Amino acid sequence: MPEGGALLGLDLGTKTIGTATSDAGWRFATNGKTLGRGKWTRDKAVLAELIAARAIKGMVLGLPRNMDGSEGPRAQASRAFARNCSEAFELPILLWDERWSTKAAEDAMIGQDMSRAKRAERIDSHAAAVILQGAIDRLAGGVI
Repeated sequence: MPEGGALLGLDLGTKTIGTATSDAGWRFATNGKTLGRGKWTRDKAVLAELIAARAIKGMVLGLPRNMDGSEGPRAQASRAFARNCSEAFELPILLWDERWSTKAAEDAMIGQDMSRAKRAERIDSHAAAVILQGAIDRLAGGVI
């Protein structure tokens, strides 16, 4: 990863991509939009706009591992998406274990007394923020 600069966190689903960004000093992650997934060319164009708008210097992509640490088809799809992003954007990409990220995001939203409907709309972007925060805490030498 680069020395500083905003990072983009992604929670890749089959139908959506949750996004989050960090500040340039890697102190905090903020959830962004949940993007509908389409074909790679469409996803690439939407991500390119986001990368340019926020001056993104690197990406953190959630890697869905099984609870025993093994990887299944979803992890393989995430690795393929990371390869596509690496080629398209020429940015460093960190794959980050995303186990429990959705649960942590949902628990936080319940703690904020967010309705079930709003949680469903926002869960992917909140999970992306959990993934990104975990990565920047480790990268910046903070506590996980």
